[in-house]
Amino acid sequence: MRCDVAIALVETLHGILRIRFLNRPLGARRASQVGVLTGSLLILAIGWLTVPWIGVRTMQECLVAGTLWLSLMLGFELVLGHWIFRLPWRRLAAEYDLRKGGFLGLGMLVLFFTPLIMATVHGVR
Repeated sequence: MRCDVAIALVETLHGILRIRFLNRPLGARRASQVGVLTGSLLILAIGWLTVPWIGVRTMQECLVAGTLWLSLMLGFELVLGHWIFRLPWRRLAAEYDLRKGGFLGLGMLVLFFTPLIMATVHGVR
């Protein structure tokens, strides 16, 4: 299975579980914030498992992989959010706005840097 597909599947399941179990007790905003933390940990775990397999050997290759992962996940997020779940663009943008309590941008930074972090952990570079 491709890394980006694995990330999309895990994050989709993670989002469903977050909404199902955390939205009511924590509220949607706080549950989303917690979800960014747990989602980032899941992405790092997937990176730990897959970075040796994808064969990145240099910082540039890690950044290319991170850019690919980020681009695909942003596209997936926007298609799923806007065209499938019919969320307004304003609502989606708020998830990335730190001033409004949106932490998703931080999660996307973790996603971008995961190949580099995990290559370093695995001693690839």
